[in-house]
Amino acid sequence: MLLGQKFFNQPTVDLAMALLGKQLVLGDLRGKIVETEAYLFHNDPGCHASRGLTPRNAPMFGPAGYTYVYFIYGMYYCLNIVSGKTGEGEAVLIRALEPIQGIEIMMKRRNTNKIENLCNGPGKLTQAFGITKEHNNQSLFTGKLQIHNSREKPEIGTSKRIGLSAGGELELRFFIKGNRFVSKQTKKF
Repeated sequence: MLLGQKFFNQPTVDLAMALLGKQLVLGDLRGKIVETEAYLFHNDPGCHASRGLTPRNAPMFGPAGYTYVYFIYGMYYCLNIVSGKTGEGEAVLIRALEPIQGIEIMMKRRNTNKIENLCNGPGKLTQAFGITKEHNNQSLFTGKLQIHNSREKPEIGTSKRIGLSAGGELELRFFIKGNRFVSKQTKKF
């Protein structure tokens, strides 16, 4: 079942945890969200919006439940879910997925047969799903990308965020404990 606006209208840290176990859907592709990171407008130097509104981060300032997709390291796209209050620039980074459906397509796009390596990092999952700048600032209610509900109540672990030079000390990374698809704690996407 498609999640509606009410689900996304919760504080960013709460949303980052609530997204765990939900399913990201794009056409015939489906994956369970197993790892997220919260990015906050206030007192979070790792957040793209911490220095104010720019053309790049503008979607973060919009309503909750939209996408914020950006390009990083000249190689990877990252998928974020806009959260928090409109005008405050917050988002949840989707860090890793457990592939559920469309695995052969994902393997072809990622050029690997190892299911554990398909979506165990933010750049890997966008490559596997074919998520690009075209998916930026899209509604999760009416756009191609959607988040579907699940009945799973996962056991949640927390840690410091991965790969940040500023704000990395904040314990704003959330993951499903014991899930083999959670990304490794490295600085690479």
